[in-house]
Amino acid sequence: MKIKQVSCFVENQPGRLEAMLEALKAENVNIRALCVAETSEYGIMRMVLSDTAKGVEALRKAGFTVKETVVLQKDIPDQPGGLLDAVARPLAKAGINLEYFYAFVDPTPGKASIVLKVSDPDKAEKAMGQ
Repeated sequence: MKIKQVSCFVENQPGRLEAMLEALKAENVNIRALCVAETSEYGIMRMVLSDTAKGVEALRKAGFTVKETVVLQKDIPDQPGGLLDAVARPLAKAGINLEYFYAFVDPTPGKASIVLKVSDPDKAEKAMGQ
């Protein structure tokens, strides 16, 4: 299923992560999934938020650079080969590039969830049977 991801540029300085999280907390926005890509000077916080619009507004008001991206959320079996059979193989067969992905906790036994950034979301949904 298509969902929106919020990417937030955060300088690698004491207190910047705290300020970003405070902005979300003040608006009662929860982080549902999270991935961090970092360098020595900054980080990109990729997040799925409980309320995307409210979170983006709060982060912008707090002075952060923010971008919204359409990504896919896919439930997969929590078993050996689950990622291979449900995601990697179907995308490869369909010629779709998987740019990045990250997992998040799903409390349902036997089920895992991932967030995927792909070259063609519509084609990827069809290839993975969503």
